[in-house]
Amino acid sequence: MKFEAIAVENIPLIHAGDDLPSIICENIELQDRDIVIVASTIVAKAEGEIFRLEDITPEKMALEIAARNGKDARFIQAVLSRSKEVLVEKPFMLVTTLAGHTCVNAGIDESNIENGFLIYSPENPNASASSLGQELEKLSGKKVSVIVTDTNGRAFKIGQTGAAIGVYKIKPIKRWIGEKDLFGKILEITEEAVVDELAGAANLLMGEGGGGTPVIVIRGLDHYCEENTFIKEIYRSDEQDIIKKGLRCLQKKELNLKNKRFQS
Repeated sequence: MKFEAIAVENIPLIHAGDDLPSIICENIELQDRDIVIVASTIVAKAEGEIFRLEDITPEKMALEIAARNGKDARFIQAVLSRSKEVLVEKPFMLVTTLAGHTCVNAGIDESNIENGFLIYSPENPNASASSLGQELEKLSGKKVSVIVTDTNGRAFKIGQTGAAIGVYKIKPIKRWIGEKDLFGKILEITEEAVVDELAGAANLLMGEGGGGTPVIVIRGLDHYCEENTFIKEIYRSDEQDIIKKGLRCLQKKELNLKNKRFQS
């Protein structure tokens, strides 16, 4: 068994309105059941998800968080505008985005963009992956899967890795439940995060610096799925997510302490 990870070269700097599917197809001949992995940065650029701090006016909550963590209140306002829940305010902001992805700073990036500008993560990365995939299939005449990725840190470990934030025609999870292990035991809980594994593999070739390659094609692994797929399948529900429960408990304790100090 083997697969290839192919860096798609000659991808130019992307600007708002650029036709990403055409650019990709001009630089690689896609094959049936290829998995096209695209960095969220260029997806966001093509969709015009770019802003300047000077154009943002921070509101009360942003000013309060900025006073606690020492960050620019305008940047915090940008993070809040793309967040449905703030789990940690300092020393960095850990939030759940409107699309359901939990990450630092709502995926807002100040690297790989012109000075003075920042990039929002795609507002609906699953819709972005679907649109990209449909156009790639039309242009190439091939059946392809798409994964939109971002780089994320991990709890309990140093360093970032690739993570999937949007998918098209590929199931996020491979469930091994009911299968047998080497010794004939029935697997009861094993679920493999296939799209995150592929995102991590692609990130080895994408790079993080000025020489980065934002599009990788995985060839030789057949994960194509005829039905519609959604990245939300990979997120734990609120009832299952004990880490979020713990962070919410800490927030309540801090708020209670503040109220007691204020009342005294």
